[in-house]
Amino acid sequence: MADPLRPADLLLRNVRPMAGMAVDVLATGGLIARVAPGIAPPAGALVIDGRGDVLLPALVDAHMHLDKTFWGLPWRPHEAGPTTLERIENERRLRRELRLPIDTQAEALVRQAVSRGTLHIRSHVDIDTEVGLRNFEGVMTARRRLRDVVSIQVVAFPQSGVVTRPGTADLLERAVKDGAELIGGVDPSGIDGDARGQLDAIFGIAGRHGAGVDIHLHDPGEQGAEQIRLIAERTRALGLGGRVAISHAFCLGMVEEREAARLVDLLREQRIAIMTTAPGDRPTPPVRRLREAGVTVGAGSDGVRDAWTPFGNADMLERAMLIAYRNGFRTDALVHGAFDVVTRGNAAVLGLERYGLEPGARADFVLLPGETLGEVVAMRPPRALVVSGGRIVARDGRCLISPSSG
Repeated sequence: MADPLRPADLLLRNVRPMAGMAVDVLATGGLIARVAPGIAPPAGALVIDGRGDVLLPALVDAHMHLDKTFWGLPWRPHEAGPTTLERIENERRLRRELRLPIDTQAEALVRQAVSRGTLHIRSHVDIDTEVGLRNFEGVMTARRRLRDVVSIQVVAFPQSGVVTRPGTADLLERAVKDGAELIGGVDPSGIDGDARGQLDAIFGIAGRHGAGVDIHLHDPGEQGAEQIRLIAERTRALGLGGRVAISHAFCLGMVEEREAARLVDLLREQRIAIMTTAPGDRPTPPVRRLREAGVTVGAGSDGVRDAWTPFGNADMLERAMLIAYRNGFRTDALVHGAFDVVTRGNAAVLGLERYGLEPGARADFVLLPGETLGEVVAMRPPRALVVSGGRIVARDGRCLISPSSG
């Protein structure tokens, strides 16, 4: 893999952090050293004129499926049925037929994400008794290759269930021992038909190994609400507050008002994050209400051009726009909140340190044209520059990191 441009020091002149006042930003040793007008360039520094463009912290994608993508391959007609179980079975069939190189596909999608300004990713990776650890090992290989450019957290994800597929729990535990940071789950009631059994298994692994938990919850209405209560019980019992997330949580947009209020309070009390992908065909969690109540809200691309969906481009500014659109955000202040979800919200979910645009933060940032944050979210302009640890890794919408040769 070819190294990106790596200056000893990088000075951006005339940039506007978060669409504010124009300043200079100096990166030294991979960190932001100074943010001020008129910084004198150190000897040998690379100096770039930002032309008054907007400077943003690196975007964060907190819910991807790197092992599933067809990115970069010839277009495939989408064939999946409307239900979760039909989509799982369709993907299982395609996986057997195609036998795609998971490391290559994952790396292709990561490079696309980098070109759009994303430098931190949480990816769920399928693990079951049919695929074993193949997908996990492929994503871990891609992670090792790209570790100097992008950080990737891995969730060991039992998409086909745990209780109904004996042996899956053992595979999940092996994945955690081999480097997965989190244990996933999926519709403990709807997929396994045994909510307590699945949750006991995955929280048991998390408790034994100090892993976090991130559970897909598509189950609707009261069925989903009851599982949120069960997740909260186990979060409290194991002291995992701040390390548990519920992805999708469509039920929060379906239950009646009093029940929704009780669930929001419970999520806040147990410090359980809610992850949304702003889908077009399902109820969406009430992002504004959750954030105003003090619940951490994150977001992600979900599947990108895979057996589940023909859509997606790994652009988290587009995801911010979709969050705003699905939640009826029209004022600039509310649109700014959608942007906050894909930056600070996701950084909080991932537990990122030294994140932001202040001196001492990692020099991970994105430069792009625009006047305001609202315009940036609405228009999603091309990324003029993406910098990771002080190194230029994408320019004018093109990733500068060459594909690995093996």
